[in-house]
Amino acid sequence: MDDRRRGASLASRVRLDTDEQLHTRVAWYYFVANMTQQEIGDRLGASRVRVNRLLAACRERGLVQINIRGDLAACTALEGRLVATYGLTDAVVVPLADSASGMLDGIGVAAASYIAERLGDHMTLGLGWGRTLRAVLRAIPNRPLEGVSVVCLQGGLSHCSGINTFELVSAYADRFGADQHFFAAPVFASSEADREMILAQEPTRETYDKGRNADFALFTAGEISDSMLVTYGVETAEERASLQAAGAVGDVLGTFLDAEGAAIDHPLNRRSVAIAPSDLRGVGRRILVAGGGHQSMAIRAALLSGTPNVLITDELSAQELLDQ
Repeated sequence: MDDRRRGASLASRVRLDTDEQLHTRVAWYYFVANMTQQEIGDRLGASRVRVNRLLAACRERGLVQINIRGDLAACTALEGRLVATYGLTDAVVVPLADSASGMLDGIGVAAASYIAERLGDHMTLGLGWGRTLRAVLRAIPNRPLEGVSVVCLQGGLSHCSGINTFELVSAYADRFGADQHFFAAPVFASSEADREMILAQEPTRETYDKGRNADFALFTAGEISDSMLVTYGVETAEERASLQAAGAVGDVLGTFLDAEGAAIDHPLNRRSVAIAPSDLRGVGRRILVAGGGHQSMAIRAALLSGTPNVLITDELSAQELLDQ
């Protein structure tokens, strides 16, 4: 390596070190020294807004890991009732927050803890897509494991707002030092014949088989009126209207469900490039992570479909599910 390249490499490392030290210092002041964001800003010569962003970045990088021990009686009671009512293996209910984003973050922390405590060496994590799984990612700690694989459970989108399926799998894999497996295909094929051709290809079949034999599957349910899959994956207003006319209340991994959890009779369901929910039933823990808003119809449909056997949600959504 010549002097210029060596110097550039050293400068890059110094920048990275300085950046990490700033994030670590902010996290220490806030979580350990119990300083307010304004006090931290005054000490570092930064605005309160910048300190808030730095704290959010600490969560994103895994520098801060939240682990809360202890029972909350009201949530514990809801968990037991959800397990009994919907035939689940497990349920986790987080307390109410003041905002939808706060509830989403709470659900993300709970799901991240659930996965981190159970995922071990030589295991496979199957992964869906959506805003909720981004919230989980923000709380997942960096914990390299041996022989772990992260597998995409559905195809991708040609455009979207925020992180795509491919990026999400890569980001989760980075947390665990894991191998990555993708569906190198769109979430909806152009035709049923194209879908069959895609799924018949050997690389796609390998991903499909690895996903349906995973140790964990982590996914969400999208309400039909607020689904990112509908917003970015369904091309026309006419198609979106036809989904509702066919009785769809939400989707799980690209399969649109009616209020009773049955897959609707619709062309998009026959063009979906994803692991069919029925093929996930061999996965030990099928974890539905959803809530933080008016999602209870989609969550209920997912539960009635029999796809998940673990639910992680918020207190309000849990109560709505039981009221239904």
